[in-house]
Amino acid sequence: MQLAETYIELNNVSFKYDKVNVIENLTFTVRRGEYLGIIGPNGGGKTTLIRIILGLLHPTMGSVQLFGKESHDFKERYRISYVPQHSTQSELGFPATVFEVVRSGRVARLGFFQSFSRKDNDAVLKAMEVAGVTEHRNTLVGKLSGGERQRVFIARALASEPEILILDEPTVGIDIGAQKTFYEFLTSLNRKHNLTIIFVSHDVGVISKEVKTVLCLNHNLVCHGFPEDLLSESVLKELYGENVAKIKHQHV
Repeated sequence: MQLAETYIELNNVSFKYDKVNVIENLTFTVRRGEYLGIIGPNGGGKTTLIRIILGLLHPTMGSVQLFGKESHDFKERYRISYVPQHSTQSELGFPATVFEVVRSGRVARLGFFQSFSRKDNDAVLKAMEVAGVTEHRNTLVGKLSGGERQRVFIARALASEPEILILDEPTVGIDIGAQKTFYEFLTSLNRKHNLTIIFVSHDVGVISKEVKTVLCLNHNLVCHGFPEDLLSESVLKELYGENVAKIKHQHV
């Protein structure tokens, strides 16, 4: 069976803030159609890793390739869309409609100071349809629930027609009842649209249930494999310390 195309490849990547090692010797790949969950403790390097993939930070050591090109030579950044933490809390007071917010995501592909064409508007409408927010097209985004707003920001990310979608703690601010529907939506994006998804979370239960593969990060690579690998006592202890076994037991 032929392996899917490699979209992201890190080789021996390390990163330091003021001589403090945040990430050490990371090597892994992300292939087309993958649904990868990144998990680890606060301060373990998850957000730093995402910023390196996005090109916002440059490794102290090692190399990053995106779609077969060195990161510093990669120009088609619209192929990777990002939904940051706390996106549901942003723009609450800004008088923008759902359509306007989603259309702003098209700028990544179009470029600044360019007029929107029919093709651009069609891509925006399709993104809204895929994300299930078409009915809210003319609603001010601040009037929506947390779960609805998160779908809007994902629609904005999809408007650039990306091949990779990265989400950092995407359910922050979303009530428990809406989270199940939200995860089903992400699974649908991955399966029906073959969208490669990287999902950052601190929630062991969510990561172990929702994704296809996991990357466990605590400054270095603790494990990279199937979700059930995350639930092993040795991995959990390396990620969160000796007391994690008791926490795990309570959720069994």
